[in-house]
Amino acid sequence: MSSQLKPAESAATELNCPRQNPGKAHIALLMRDLEGGGIQKNLLRLAESFSHRGHTVDLVVYKAKGPHLAHIPPGVNLVALECIAFKPAARGLAFGYLLAADPSVLWPLLQSLRRAWEISPWLKRLPALARYLRRTRPQALLSAGNTLNCTAALARRLANTETRLVVSERNHLSAYIKGRQRRRRWRCLPELIARTYPWANATVAVSNGVADDLALTAGLPRERIITVYNPIVSAKLLERAKMPLNHAWLGSDSPPVILGVGSLNEKKDFPTLLRAFERVREQRAVRLLILGEGEEHVSLTRLAEELGVADDVSLPGFAVNPYAYMARAAVFVLSSIYEGLPTVLIEALACGCPAVSTDCPSGPAEILQSGCYGPLVAVGDDRALAQAILGVLENPPNPEWLRRRAAEFSVERGSERYLEILLEASE
Repeated sequence: MSSQLKPAESAATELNCPRQNPGKAHIALLMRDLEGGGIQKNLLRLAESFSHRGHTVDLVVYKAKGPHLAHIPPGVNLVALECIAFKPAARGLAFGYLLAADPSVLWPLLQSLRRAWEISPWLKRLPALARYLRRTRPQALLSAGNTLNCTAALARRLANTETRLVVSERNHLSAYIKGRQRRRRWRCLPELIARTYPWANATVAVSNGVADDLALTAGLPRERIITVYNPIVSAKLLERAKMPLNHAWLGSDSPPVILGVGSLNEKKDFPTLLRAFERVREQRAVRLLILGEGEEHVSLTRLAEELGVADDVSLPGFAVNPYAYMARAAVFVLSSIYEGLPTVLIEALACGCPAVSTDCPSGPAEILQSGCYGPLVAVGDDRALAQAILGVLENPPNPEWLRRRAAEFSVERGSERYLEILLEASE
């Protein structure tokens, strides 16, 4: 059965879900949109795995738009939530929903919610999500992303259903907030997390570093946070890595290509990669490809020109199949300021591509086992990054060795663990 988009209103009323198989569950996965990020790729892999196991799967999104819209797994139902108008009158309505979800709210929380209004585009979908849960009553809901997690917790209380809620923290929270320190409104996020995450049946973190920081920053009991590595490596990924790729720079007689993949934003710190590339290029002939889209495209292009490397740098945008690039690149570089568990780093290893990464919080050190599977350098240090890249180019590791490490982050292993948590008897 092919995937089907249920418009917002029908999502809240007549879902027309396929009949659930006997002995199987109805599972909902909640994410923001279908853009090209790691959360989207990982939840789509889970949706496909759950569906293949015979479960009924709803992919619930705020916005049914983005490159992944064309890649919804067969048999997975796409549900788009409607949005209340973001007008002054709607604020009172939204606060009414919040108070209904938590009748015991006192002044400190009300103050928190008032501040949270500034980061509250997520609140606009709260009524629709509560309606979806009340009328569809999935056995379990997995939410991914901190503001979505807060919304899911509130919606489940508002719907008053027995749906088992699992919230998944994907980012290193303190670094995530620090990256938004110029916008004071984000400072209330730990308070909201501390209030709402305990309402979930389980809290999952994508790495031990994320789990440790979540406990410290939001004041949550560390023993109640479960680490589950993302389900990333699959037979489909490995097959796509072998697909033909028509790119002039990736021929056998071309200079080595350094590859970066990710959204072109401040978090990924591609300026440091560009400066490191300039240093590497002084030593040998190399080229740099950065796959991804984002608000920093113009500034990165300008920086490449200022550094005098523009002729050997390409930013072609989003790639539907980045794995074919990874399989042919000489080295993959992650230059991020912070991460949760960087999917692209694991994907590169799965493609046999040598990797260099910043030792950012958190994930790279866990993936590369403290430098065993690839060098780790300080965040923002373009000199050290360049030296690490040169070292890997001179002495690349065995690709099969890298693939064996990546196999530990398989879709089968990750999806099985998520199913255990999602379908555990309600507390």
